[in-house]
Amino acid sequence: MKKFTLIFLPLIIFCLLSEVKAQVAEISSPDGKLKLNIFSEEGKALYSVSFQGKSMLEKSPLGLITNESDFSKNLKFINSKKDFVSKKYSNEKIKKSEVEYKANTLTVNFTNADQFNMEIEFQVSDNNIAFRYDIPAMKDRFSCVVLSEVTSFKFPSQTTTFLSPMMKPMTGFARTAPSYESGYKADAELGTKAEYGYVFPGLFHIGNDGWILLSETGVSSLYCASHLETTSDKNLYKVAYPNMVENNGFGSSGASLSLPGKTPWRTITVAENLKPIVETTIPFDVVEPLYEPSQKYQFGKSTWSWILWQDNSMNYDDQSLFIDLASKLGYEFILIDALWDKNIGKERMKELIQYAKSKNVDVMLWYNSNGTANDAPMGPRNKMSSSIERKKEMKWLKEAGVKGLKVDFFGGDKQETMRLYEDILSDANDFGLMIIFHGTTLPRGWEVMYPNFAGSEAVLASEMLYFSEDVRKQEAFFATLHPFIRNTVGSMEFGGTFLNKYLTKSNTEKNRRLTTDGFQLATAVLFQNPIQMFAVMPNNLTDAPKFQLDFMKEVPTLWDETVFIDGYPGKYSVIARRHQNKWYVAGVNAEKTAKKLTLNLPMLVGKNVELINDYKSGITFTKQISISKKGIYEIEIQPNGGFVLKN
Repeated sequence: MKKFTLIFLPLIIFCLLSEVKAQVAEISSPDGKLKLNIFSEEGKALYSVSFQGKSMLEKSPLGLITNESDFSKNLKFINSKKDFVSKKYSNEKIKKSEVEYKANTLTVNFTNADQFNMEIEFQVSDNNIAFRYDIPAMKDRFSCVVLSEVTSFKFPSQTTTFLSPMMKPMTGFARTAPSYESGYKADAELGTKAEYGYVFPGLFHIGNDGWILLSETGVSSLYCASHLETTSDKNLYKVAYPNMVENNGFGSSGASLSLPGKTPWRTITVAENLKPIVETTIPFDVVEPLYEPSQKYQFGKSTWSWILWQDNSMNYDDQSLFIDLASKLGYEFILIDALWDKNIGKERMKELIQYAKSKNVDVMLWYNSNGTANDAPMGPRNKMSSSIERKKEMKWLKEAGVKGLKVDFFGGDKQETMRLYEDILSDANDFGLMIIFHGTTLPRGWEVMYPNFAGSEAVLASEMLYFSEDVRKQEAFFATLHPFIRNTVGSMEFGGTFLNKYLTKSNTEKNRRLTTDGFQLATAVLFQNPIQMFAVMPNNLTDAPKFQLDFMKEVPTLWDETVFIDGYPGKYSVIARRHQNKWYVAGVNAEKTAKKLTLNLPMLVGKNVELINDYKSGITFTKQISISKKGIYEIEIQPNGGFVLKN
């Protein structure tokens, strides 16, 4: 027995030392709850994440592959260094206007078989991790192409997913996909395959241990956007670059990078409950403005005819009616959608803009993004893709008095498309124009990076409620997901809040709305975007109850604070938002039975507030109520219904 111990004791000690040596660095959040470990094992860089001592991400690969050198294998850990970052910033376009960000930082340095270095920079704040790769010059090489990443996320086996599949490239309307307009599956099995992967952001439920939200931020013209894909290991999700078929097969699938160069940030929000998921500001914390605003941009509410009156409404007389509607509602804008160039023309458009000015309404105009990467026929076309044409057009727009553009039909995440987004935004800023993107990718920190960026669609939005009965049936389901997933990482121009009972111009016969008026009003608060194109119609001035119109006149689109109150994605959602000193609490219910909730509302303690809610019959009502000194209020939300409390 003693002989056995003498022979194997050194081996046991060696194994223990090797295991310790495998972990090369660690860092925790300022509050100590979130912990990140870095490992160097068998020539690979890996990381793991725990929260309050519970494993949230198991050992997951790090690294990337370039055309000059491979940083995914044969890696050797060199060193690490720690630091701290703290900043305060203001941004009126996001969920919280004043932000204080504090994070511990860790930079780890690896060298590969070619003796080239790769640094990985981590910032760990309370509930959030952001990391990116930094590639120095490779001897006499000052540029490279990043072909792919091995960056992955390995989840515990009890995890379920809330993901939206990437659309098949060059499909859909006029071959404009992918445009981030697929639905979600709630609590799906880990490892469920999607042929083209899943878009960012992605939400993961780690059973009783908590939640993780994955996304990316800081994508500019210097890189491509990425998404998630499944692997042969069902627990492991990997960062993937754009499909070569996108944009009619033209352009790259990786990223051309000047050295030294940095990748975009990958973000991981980790929490035991959904509150930090809804309230996170990490997409904005780690990015900086890329240029100064040429002026002070004004945001607000807008009317638009196209959502229900469609293409035929793009004429002088109908747009005059929607200018009048905006004026009566006190809205700042009208959006004049596709085909205005053909049906109204530039000369009459100048007249229409002057008419709008006389009504204290500013004009936004629709544009096709290019016309070269898809078959979208609507005009104006070929005005945004060429630098010369774009600047000529924007000069005219500024002289005519246009305040912003809605640019549509992008359909891809390639670096070439990221350049187009940035070129449009940068040129538009020179001419004092705001930009909203539709048929588009997820905005990745753009509210901070581009001062004149005013929101993106990138969601199964209101237009599909008009076109699809199936989407109408799932409207409440999707609405309960957006505050936790899509809308928590970026502005979301949904274009909703219908007061018509039927989603048609006549408000009769077909496309019956399946949600209550209370639900529709709640989404005006639940969905956040600095400019909201609301679907209020001229007929609503006479056929909608006065309290509903009053609400639609008053509801802000800019918020100083956002607070999670209650909810579960796919079932129900209750969110509070503050504008100056006024609080709005909004909730919707996607379940088949009424939802009784006891809400904790410290922001409304002892206050008299207006309640908008639905009776069991589906009729929406309003009344004044008082919130107790304990801040507790019991409410019942009807199926496909919603409520608002406002002080």
